[in-house]
Amino acid sequence: MADGFYYTSLSKRTMTEASNQKKKVSTVPCMVIAGTHSGVGKTTISLGLMAAFQKRGLTVQSFKVGPDFIDPGHHTRLLGAPSRTLDGWMLSKKYNRATFCRSMQGKDLGIVEGVMGLFDGYDGRSEAGSTAQMAKWLNAPVILVVDASSMARSIAALVHGFKTYERDLRLGAVIANKVGSDSHARFLSEAMESVPDVSFLGGLPRFEEVMIPERHLGLVTSDEEPYSADLFNKLAVLVEEHLDVSKLLEMRATAVSDEILPGPTARQARIRLGVARDEAFCFYYQDNLDLLTHFGAELCFFSPVRDSNLPANVSGLYLGGGYPELYAGKLAENESLRREILAAAHRGMPIFAECGGFMYLSRSIEVEGTNYPMVELYPFSTRMLPHRKALGYREVVLKEDSLLGPKGLKARGHEFHYSELIGDPGKVPDLFRLSSRKGIEVGTDGFMLNNTLAGYIHLHFGSNPAMAAHFVDSCREYQEKS
Repeated sequence: MADGFYYTSLSKRTMTEASNQKKKVSTVPCMVIAGTHSGVGKTTISLGLMAAFQKRGLTVQSFKVGPDFIDPGHHTRLLGAPSRTLDGWMLSKKYNRATFCRSMQGKDLGIVEGVMGLFDGYDGRSEAGSTAQMAKWLNAPVILVVDASSMARSIAALVHGFKTYERDLRLGAVIANKVGSDSHARFLSEAMESVPDVSFLGGLPRFEEVMIPERHLGLVTSDEEPYSADLFNKLAVLVEEHLDVSKLLEMRATAVSDEILPGPTARQARIRLGVARDEAFCFYYQDNLDLLTHFGAELCFFSPVRDSNLPANVSGLYLGGGYPELYAGKLAENESLRREILAAAHRGMPIFAECGGFMYLSRSIEVEGTNYPMVELYPFSTRMLPHRKALGYREVVLKEDSLLGPKGLKARGHEFHYSELIGDPGKVPDLFRLSSRKGIEVGTDGFMLNNTLAGYIHLHFGSNPAMAAHFVDSCREYQEKS
């Protein structure tokens, strides 16, 4: 796995002499919003703090720990700037720190929303992959969110345990969530007086109006049920009324980043890359889009739900994940676009699709017994299940040369879906050899047909940007031949 923007797998013509470039070190104020466990309300409180700080005139940059697409979408909608993914397994320590530093340039405050519980990671023995690990990597203070709905004095014992469990972690403050009343908040505050060196910032009551609804893959996305400006304002007011935001601003600590690493020189000749983006296809890591742009792609967004045709003069397509099953009827009705994508695939246009995009390229999607025709490129269909089919980190190794690079090239990503293939995928070559985060082989993926490569894995190009470079090069070669 590569660090920063150094990638030995890139050809010499794409690289600059990094050692000749000046390196910088940056220090920025930031905080990590962590929880005692999943479902404690990290996203709601993170959004509330972002909204409150923004109303106070601060320019906030958001981050999300873990392979999540949905929470960053809500961050982005609120702040009007892309939220960034930080991940302790898909991405190296140096890449995470460099990403943090680059993103914080010109910003007043960084807010990092954690994943799961503070110490939850890959296993029960180490901090690997946890919010705690990321907080240490960034040298950032932790604000712990506690679900106080069924406790009072016990909050002190709970926080004391979190505070002393790892002494080198900077746990500086606590926010109680789902508080029942003013007296309940007072009991919690009194109890927290017994925990040294941890500030109690107040208790937030349950407020149904600003809670984000959930479904099988997590929270409802910002593309489907966008928060209105009015709701964000109500969330900011709620936070200001019940939490000591001024104390939080006073105690925000400075994170020290890595040196900003210079990167490869972008190609001069640009190509137009069609990117499916709407409520059905909205799962993209911002770094993936940025790296494609960096290597010479002009991103042309289109909606498979609403647009009858592809953007003009595109030389490749990127179909990300999302919820095609929820919009299967509308996708099926848009026959003109489906035919155009199929024709492009038959012409050999480079197409890369992940999860929902992969399902879209299949014959059909079966939802509750009803089959909806899709692009019909692959000779198999997909079927939605009532239970989760797959979940976990994946390392991908290319088994053959492809539009993403040469045989043997590696990258990391994540798999999470409730659908399965119907039919015989063995009729199509699979190019991804998969292994879990523990290094155990878990099968294959990445089905190559014509010049289309698609599968269930969401790759993070930051784990090996050579793949983004090769994809853009493939599009450029197609453009030159067309």
